[in-house]
Amino acid sequence: METENSNPLLCDIQSGVCEVPESSLATAAHTDAAAHHPIKIIYFTDPICSSCWGIEPQLRKLKLEYGENFEIDYRMGGLLPDWSYNSGGISKPSDVAHHWDEVSRHYDMPIDGDVWLEDPLDSSYPPSIAFKAAQLQDSDKAIQFLREMREMVFLEKINIVKWENLKVAAEKVGLDVQKLENDFNGDARELFNQDLQFASKLGVRGFPTMFFVDLEGNQEKVYGTKPYSAYEDALLKTFPAASKKHIDTDWKKLFNKYNTLTAREFSELSQTPREQSEQVLQGLVESGNLSELQTKNGSLWRILA
Repeated sequence: METENSNPLLCDIQSGVCEVPESSLATAAHTDAAAHHPIKIIYFTDPICSSCWGIEPQLRKLKLEYGENFEIDYRMGGLLPDWSYNSGGISKPSDVAHHWDEVSRHYDMPIDGDVWLEDPLDSSYPPSIAFKAAQLQDSDKAIQFLREMREMVFLEKINIVKWENLKVAAEKVGLDVQKLENDFNGDARELFNQDLQFASKLGVRGFPTMFFVDLEGNQEKVYGTKPYSAYEDALLKTFPAASKKHIDTDWKKLFNKYNTLTAREFSELSQTPREQSEQVLQGLVESGNLSELQTKNGSLWRILA
């Protein structure tokens, strides 16, 4: 399925890109690299970007193998301002449902598009602003919060525009909900606007987009959903001396690091053949070590305390 440039939610499966509507964009500009790491990865994304969900296995592997060499600067791109447009094959929320099911099969990551039929979202801006509010508290918890929001909308068919659902996600990852709400209605909105301006300055029109930047401002760009080697190559081009850690493939170590994993994520991180990963995970459910959240397009496994 091809993507019209004016259609943000119809993500191009072949290129792996969810694009925002046309706007005036500048060429990529220099930005400062990380203060404490040789490489800074500027990651433009969106809570409801299905292609971004598709790179979670690659991104989690990159963090485990090369995480000591970089930090990620998460930026929100504003995928869906509202439904005031009508073009490119998607003019209303229900048009997204089938497309998300297609994306799920293509990326081998569970997504249930029925949220667009049962409780459709009217914008991706509120969860984006909520993420910026979470960053004001704790950067690590903010990343967990983003993951929680994505699991809610992609697997559980939960509308993450609604504050009551954002509150649940925040509580799950240990954020101060009252502060989150205060920041959501205050400073986080301006931070989100700054992200949108920064995206425009760098010429970002689609997600995921990653800039790998070294201390001198040299950069490599990876645009769209790509195989793991593309992200590894970009990192090594920017910082050839990057040290690579061996991943401990023990299932418990992996779930202690990432408390939820899809079958494809588990396969990627544990080096278990994909056709065997679900069988291994199901065995861990039967032995009482994991729980399984089933959807019509795949499952998510969670470690039990």
